[in-house]
Amino acid sequence: MQHFLETLRIQRWDDHRYYHHDRINQSLHLVSALSFVTAYLFLFIDPIVSALLAWLVSMTTRQAGHFFFEPHAYDMVNQATHAYKEEIKVGYNLRRKVVLMAVWALSPILVWLEPTLFGLLASYQSPEDFVRTVGALWLALGAGGLLFRVLQLLWQQGAQTALAWMTKVLTDPFHDIMLYWKAPIYLMRGQRTDPMHHIHLG
Repeated sequence: MQHFLETLRIQRWDDHRYYHHDRINQSLHLVSALSFVTAYLFLFIDPIVSALLAWLVSMTTRQAGHFFFEPHAYDMVNQATHAYKEEIKVGYNLRRKVVLMAVWALSPILVWLEPTLFGLLASYQSPEDFVRTVGALWLALGAGGLLFRVLQLLWQQGAQTALAWMTKVLTDPFHDIMLYWKAPIYLMRGQRTDPMHHIHLG
């Protein structure tokens, strides 16, 4: 258990220090985290609403921060190139995220072309039914995307890395709230980049 917790700590620390320098990105992660926590609650109330909220709000804000605001130049703080960080990324790097988000964005077209999802669901009869069918597909995509990467990591790096990453992803919303709740305040004060003065403490 001690080794597992240390692996989890390292993954969380590397994720923060390598990929969350920009205060806008951090602020968007805060929005995403709060939305994900709400989506977690809706898993017990209405899983389809949970999936819609997670993908339409949580994932879009989260990934917008990485794609549009996080710097992709040389990382002076960690003395690392963007290519190096992409290569060592345990979870979904930008290339993998492009594939995942493309599947997400195109999935409503699949529902429109194949209303029953190849016989898995009843055909939608109204716009609300269509949205809920898309939501069901997004719920499956979220679970499938998580499981797919866990299995990849299990094969490539072993059970401890895979299980630590899965734990990290599922608990990221709570951890991100603790890390980035001050980010909007710093941003309003004009600080666009986190100086990462605490980096040596990692």
